[in-house]
Amino acid sequence: MESLPPELSPTGYLAEVRRVLEHIEKTQTDAVLAAGALIADSIAAEGVLQAFGTGHSEALAMEVAGRAGGFVPSNKLALRDLILFGGEPVDLLNDPKIERREGLAKRIYDLAPVEPQDVFVIASNSGGNGVIVDLAEHVIAAGHKLIAITSLEHTARITSRHSSGKRLKDFADVVLDNGAPYGDSVLPLPSLGANVCGISSVGNAVLAQMTIAEAVRLLAERGVEPPVYLSANSIGGDAHNDVLEARFAGRIRRSAS
Repeated sequence: MESLPPELSPTGYLAEVRRVLEHIEKTQTDAVLAAGALIADSIAAEGVLQAFGTGHSEALAMEVAGRAGGFVPSNKLALRDLILFGGEPVDLLNDPKIERREGLAKRIYDLAPVEPQDVFVIASNSGGNGVIVDLAEHVIAAGHKLIAITSLEHTARITSRHSSGKRLKDFADVVLDNGAPYGDSVLPLPSLGANVCGISSVGNAVLAQMTIAEAVRLLAERGVEPPVYLSANSIGGDAHNDVLEARFAGRIRRSAS
């Protein structure tokens, strides 16, 4: 039996989580403040926070949009919107590499209830796949502010799969670095010759919630009541949320997925 490295353990993973948290605290605070200001400006102008990610980065969009403690004026955009709202066949999503395809992002944008004052958050660890770069390019061309969440180490080491040669970070007004290493995984497995246990989702979630905290703080400081969700599973949550959702009717989508 091979001798396993001591890092390959639950405590080893927690050590990597602490490293990511320290990286974010030491290097990303200014960027988080800038991102929070963009979101606060949009919400104050009756804008909506539009969030998008593909693959595991879709979890970032779920972290930002439609959850307790977050903004009611928020949407999770997704590739499945092409089916739910665009009439595409279900088997469109059978392509496991669909996120690399160009030409889909503008349709996702056009299908969404987007207005000029909306702000976008796009997450991609590599930042180089076709749908991600397409959407970033279109969002900026349409005049929206864009916050990118990515791994600066990973994206610096890839060749973009987009025909422009550009990556997500090249379009963003603010770039948030999630601290994930190249390849995302952090614990060594010698028999594999590579690492296991991804960490980008941890950094993404922390950056997202830090940014929301700053946006809420700024709104409250300006005397604007932050339109945030209460847990639907708490007393009074549904009544509170229903009032706010009615205020943004036609601008936000809510579904079980």
